[in-house]
Amino acid sequence: MPLTKTYLDYAATTPVDPRVVEAMLPYFNQTFGNPSSVHAFGQSAEAARERARETIAQALNCQPKEIIFTSCGSESDNLALRGAALARREKTSANWILTTHLEHHAVSHTAAQLEKYYGFQVEWLKTDRYGIIHPETVENAICKNTALVSLMWANNEIGSLNSIAEIGAICRTQGVPFHSDAVQGAAHLPTDVQSLNVDLLSIGAHKFYGPKGIGALYLRQGTPLIPAQTGGSQEFGYRAGTENIPYMVGMAEAFRLAQTEHAARTTHLQPLRDHLIGTILEEIPEARLTGHPTERLPNHASFAFKDADANTLLMMLDLEGFACSSGSACKTGDPRPSEVLTALGMSADWALGGLRVTLGKDTTPEEINAFLAVLPGLVERVRKINQR
Repeated sequence: MPLTKTYLDYAATTPVDPRVVEAMLPYFNQTFGNPSSVHAFGQSAEAARERARETIAQALNCQPKEIIFTSCGSESDNLALRGAALARREKTSANWILTTHLEHHAVSHTAAQLEKYYGFQVEWLKTDRYGIIHPETVENAICKNTALVSLMWANNEIGSLNSIAEIGAICRTQGVPFHSDAVQGAAHLPTDVQSLNVDLLSIGAHKFYGPKGIGALYLRQGTPLIPAQTGGSQEFGYRAGTENIPYMVGMAEAFRLAQTEHAARTTHLQPLRDHLIGTILEEIPEARLTGHPTERLPNHASFAFKDADANTLLMMLDLEGFACSSGSACKTGDPRPSEVLTALGMSADWALGGLRVTLGKDTTPEEINAFLAVLPGLVERVRKINQR
């Protein structure tokens, strides 16, 4: 019999929901006009774009004109950091960026580039042992010379949740723009930009059962932003380029579903996650849960196994029919220790053994039990290989 394949890497990407596919289909070959065209075809496409913008704005509790469509969450992060930091410096001469080494590379590498090539100073804030940045840490570091604070809502590698609303309130008191990468968080948590106190917020469709290649940036009205991609006047002049109408429509429907169904999805996912975590910690020696034990995404379980090379483990799991990750999907296959686990103080013998198991809305208890039946033996085999 053919090997059953079980996907347990939903933090990397998700399958497109059939309801989303259905919503997108007419915009590939029926309503296919360029929304910048003045004829009826263009007007129909423009109307679809604005309906999509309104749907996302309603879900985020903001105004449609505060939504900028991008190609993905990473582009949204790039636009937010470069655009807001440069605009803030131009207006006030503020030159400091506050962020952490635990951010997605779309944020941390952009901040490093702004420091290397644009003359900004980056202060890398310290997190606790769970990878959480405490509001008082931000409060102690922020000052009149801070151009931007950028801190993720939910960590993609270890699942921990930051207190974004409290941090945002601190930034607002100081008059400093606050950006949050919510690419992971918005897929599973109710996302109200007013209660979160953010000025900029990044999301990406393929994390919540939408298509790859489309994202959005929430930009609070009145927050200065310098465009990173120039040309036409699309997206209120912040992002030039002919818009991808089918994907905008798909993203809007996917996000609407994610926000309206999040409670039911969490009710399904969290017990599976907790069963997974409890069993692994009980049955596998020298195993650690990475990230916070409870303040974490409802579908997210991540571990470090001492003296167990993660990439070897992933290959063995794949041969057994299970797709997982060693952390961020952007670093899988990298032989170096996880930057996130290293930043949390783990030595190489632990940080090389990271495993991320993320569940989806259609994951079943049977799939989790089948995974748990093979994982302990595979970890033991990998350790024996490392000892040779």
